Amino acid sequence: MARPRKDRIVAYNPEVSYFKPRGIPMVDLDEVLLTVDEREAIRLADLLGYSHEDAGERMGVSRATFGRIIQKARQHVADALINGKAINIEGGNYRLVMDRRLFLCQDCNSQWEAPRQSGRPHECPSCNGQNFYRFVDRQKANPSCLQ
Repeated sequence: MARPRKDRIVAYNPEVSYFKPRGIPMVDLDEVLLTVDEREAIRLADLLGYSHEDAGERMGVSRATFGRIIQKARQHVADALINGKAINIEGGNYRLVMDRRLFLCQDCNSQWEAPRQSGRPHECPSCNGQNFYRFVDRQKANPSCLQ
């Protein structure tokens, strides 16, 4: 009997869950499925620059498991980009850490919360900079989701 899959910790649900090549009608497109946990792996490793060990810890999996997740995610994205396929982000084995949307400005170190479903902020409310990212305040998150 196979071991049950462990839920991966994901900071938040993606606000945008579908991408498609411009100028190609939906009926003519093949689709690639990117799971929510694979998207989180890309966010942690490729956008935020975490090592596989640190990213795996944030997702609640081993470094080796994180490596497999990110490899599969990159294959899906490469397939979509090279072969002109749509990317559908849904499903996977994951649980959300929290529902709050927190942002951190890398220019002025300001932190703020934005309302859900309001889209990505255009600028930092303190310095009007655009060098910011979404993060998880691990001290205020649900402790059961961080184990």
